[in-house]
Amino acid sequence: KIKLPKKTARRYPAYELYLYGEGNYAEENKNLLLTGIPVLFLPGNAGSYKQVRSLGSIALRKAEDVDFKYHFNFFSVNFNEELVALYGGSLQRQTKFVHECIKVILKLYRDREFAPTSVAIVGHSMGGLVARALLTLKNFKPELINLLITQATPHVAPVMPLDKYLTDFYTAVNNHWILKAQDLRNLTTLSVAGGFRDYQVRSGLAFLPRLSQHDSALSVVSSAVPRAWASTDHLSIVWCKELILATIRAFFDLIDENTRQITEDPKKRMSVLNHHFVRHPAKIFEENPEAFTELTGSFMWITVKASKWTYSVYNDSDGKYFTFPLASHRKSYSHVYCENSMLDTSSWIYGCMNSNSSVCLEATDLSWRAELLPTTKVVILKLQDYPSLSHIVIQVPPTVGNKYTLDCEFFKEDSRTVQLPVTHLFSFGLSSSKILLNSTGLLYNVQLQHFHRIYQAFKIYIESHCQSVKDRKPSVYRLHIPWSHEDSITVAKVPSFTEISAKLHIAQPQNDSRVPELNIYSSSDCQYEVILKTSLLQVLGQIIRFHAGALPVYIVSNILLTYGGQLSTLISTGQCSDFSLELVRTAKPYKLEPLISIVVFLQGFNWFREIWESLSLPEVDAAVLSSQDAWFPLVSLILFLFGTGIAYWSGVFFSTSLRIFSSLWLTLMRPTVLQKDKLITPRRLCSMLSLALVSWTTCGAFAVFIIYLQYLFKPVHVFVTSVFYFQDSDHSKETLQNSSIYTVKTQSSMDSISEATQSLSNSTTTAEAVNSLKMHVTILNLFTWIVLLNLPSLIYWLKNLRYNIRLDPDPCRSTAIIIVCILEILMNSSISEVKSSKLLKIAAKVPLPLSVAMLAFGRMHLYKVPHFVTFSLLLHVLCCIV
Repeated sequence: KIKLPKKTARRYPAYELYLYGEGNYAEENKNLLLTGIPVLFLPGNAGSYKQVRSLGSIALRKAEDVDFKYHFNFFSVNFNEELVALYGGSLQRQTKFVHECIKVILKLYRDREFAPTSVAIVGHSMGGLVARALLTLKNFKPELINLLITQATPHVAPVMPLDKYLTDFYTAVNNHWILKAQDLRNLTTLSVAGGFRDYQVRSGLAFLPRLSQHDSALSVVSSAVPRAWASTDHLSIVWCKELILATIRAFFDLIDENTRQITEDPKKRMSVLNHHFVRHPAKIFEENPEAFTELTGSFMWITVKASKWTYSVYNDSDGKYFTFPLASHRKSYSHVYCENSMLDTSSWIYGCMNSNSSVCLEATDLSWRAELLPTTKVVILKLQDYPSLSHIVIQVPPTVGNKYTLDCEFFKEDSRTVQLPVTHLFSFGLSSSKILLNSTGLLYNVQLQHFHRIYQAFKIYIESHCQSVKDRKPSVYRLHIPWSHEDSITVAKVPSFTEISAKLHIAQPQNDSRVPELNIYSSSDCQYEVILKTSLLQVLGQIIRFHAGALPVYIVSNILLTYGGQLSTLISTGQCSDFSLELVRTAKPYKLEPLISIVVFLQGFNWFREIWESLSLPEVDAAVLSSQDAWFPLVSLILFLFGTGIAYWSGVFFSTSLRIFSSLWLTLMRPTVLQKDKLITPRRLCSMLSLALVSWTTCGAFAVFIIYLQYLFKPVHVFVTSVFYFQDSDHSKETLQNSSIYTVKTQSSMDSISEATQSLSNSTTTAEAVNSLKMHVTILNLFTWIVLLNLPSLIYWLKNLRYNIRLDPDPCRSTAIIIVCILEILMNSSISEVKSSKLLKIAAKVPLPLSVAMLAFGRMHLYKVPHFVTFSLLLHVLCCIV
């Protein structure tokens, strides 16, 4: 643990700074006489500072390999595992603390021989966003950071926008990075996304905003990272060994030998990151590779004139140079493709300019043009780009105990490129697109036509058949997305039947006309059948992946429509209908979505947009999503149906739970007498004021949760009482009928008749209690979602209660005071009071426009949902009074 200045420690009591170490290294650095390169790790939502150990441990092993000529000091911040992805009130505080930590870290190196002037930062999840937010601080110097690597960080927007502080923080950070792009040229940023296994942060959110002013930002998906080629879940991206190795190798390649720190050259930083995270040529990184290489050694020179050539060697003690003259191939072919199964980092392919000799003593190293794949390294050269080359030379070194193969071929690009139109979304997998490749070559590119939307999802089946199975190298299939680094690679045995999922993390940009490709690195003399079908399950998965955050809005809108329907039934029949029946009757998507679609359509016209802005209305969320190509009309219908299903089963759950708890209560005690009481009494007024005080002095969500627990007992009490008196009234009817048979009017029979008549007078009250019960269940259902949406701030407050009794800032303090007053009155209200109200017609009509407004403005701003519900319940309270 690093000791912080007293002022900093007092201002941020919940946060700490640590230095990671292990073994002798940890013992040597206890006195903090540090000489390495500082790297600061920032954990994410509910993340631990101990997650730095994966980076720190592998970096230490790497430093040992170079005898500590260079080494890194890994620091980590303890954010007390705060839920910053759900509560944004502490993001600014975390950002300011990280600034203080950077200043403390750099002071530790003061007066050292190679003292650093900046810190590299690795941020996981929300830690990456906090790192970006440092640049928004007024007194922050941008030169304090020169390298930022983020892991599964949602840069574009919050996953669940549950409070205004979260969305405002995102807006401030992203706007600053766009407006101040010129000031960020010296900061190199790499964002690594987890891919489709990351169910918490979809990779599309992890792509840094595209900035045309500079090219110092890079976004990749882990499935496309060389030597990783795998998707990670949200947490395992921190310790995925392949990704950690790539990160640490990049760190060591970034070191400037003169300063013993990370290089100040932005171009070198970007070339290193591209080398390790985008295209690895199976070579050790060199900043300025030599233009020409001398081909020395007593190797045999062999000329190959064939357009297709294969060479396999095992345990050969003699090296060879194979030369391919290009003059004879330039007219017939456009490209040359070579692959090598020896995955070492030595140079192996060269370009020669000696047109009159079969021996080339000086050549240009083309190995840097190669690309590493899981089982081979390949190079594709366009002959037109190398007009001065006369020969291609391939070097085969002596192999002792090793076996590997070389394959080369010249080909025309058109002959190896085939087009496969994707199936329509509404084909539901019943139709398919097929193509048959009778492979005579080593490489095929299957262009997937009309594949550019995020809601498109397909299953690609590749079946391979070969004439001879013996010693067949595996096939490699790569789904290549040209507008982003999100490729996925599959390795399959030959022959085999392989299934590949094809779906996108981000949609195709409007100004990009490139087409996704399926690259097949094949075996010759094999037949490949490629079948493509729409996958309905994957389409639904894409919709959930991109829009699941909006599902609470659709659930609440369904419940709100049902609530309005119950009030309407109360006007027409005098009875309150059952929740499940009313949900089926009133929750119709055509009541909501058409109006929103019309508004989105009209916003495409300038005159309408001017009127809309003049009214100071916010932009409709669907319009924002449409501009990002992340929305289409069917999405809303599917989400509405999901919302209807969840609302229905939540109603079933509440009614079932109510019966169970009521049965337990009825067996334990006799219920109290049903009686009407005033809505507002001194006792209830004191309860309101007490909870309002709790909300103001501690946490608004806490006060809401308390009133919620109180409200839970109300339906149970009403249900038990109504059941008890319903049974009692049945007994009274029987007594009255039996008593009328007898003509002898004794005093006892008169008493029993009087008691029965009194019980029957309660039957009306019992019916009202049943109706009130149905309304209470619906209100409780609505209120449950208010509690759930405010729950993160309550959890955050409870976690930090030892540091501060008052949550500051509190996203629901003022709303909580209003909700407490509303529910304290509703808790003791009955249907009879609402029936006679003059405002009932208005209260019954309001839920529909509120549901429309909720869908229009709440999809990307979930914190607005409680406001719409609160307004509707406020009208209900007024109905009880007026």
